[in-house]
Amino acid sequence: MSKIDDIIYLTIEQAKLTHELTIKYSGGGTMEVLDLGSLEGVLEQIKNDDWYPTLADKITHLFFCACKGHYFADGNKRIAITLSSHFLLKNGYQDLAKGFLIDMENISANVASGKIDKDLLHRIISALLNGTYIFNEELKLDIYNAIKD
Repeated sequence: MSKIDDIIYLTIEQAKLTHELTIKYSGGGTMEVLDLGSLEGVLEQIKNDDWYPTLADKITHLFFCACKGHYFADGNKRIAITLSSHFLLKNGYQDLAKGFLIDMENISANVASGKIDKDLLHRIISALLNGTYIFNEELKLDIYNAIKD
């Protein structure tokens, strides 16, 4: 993984464009912006290595906030996935980004509904980043237990 000093961060303009393209190519909805300032705050927060020292910490916070923050009228669960994938792509994780899009689809709905909390999300993202997600039976059981009801 990249050294933390080498991280390339998304700008608010890139996030807004990512939202527009996500809406356009993933089934539609309105492109109305509700709270771009709060999203910009999240994009700034993840730059703080004291608060978010690892790539997993940064992506977890970005994903969780984008999913739960309602920064846009439509596509918040989708934007959580695509923004996080875009962040991975900008930092050279092409193979991870493709799998992330697929693996996080159901996770995003369960984060939005409150069934998957930020700690479990962090464990999921960490496992995806370190390549252990597919084999981590304990994690999968924890996901199952979180979403079963």
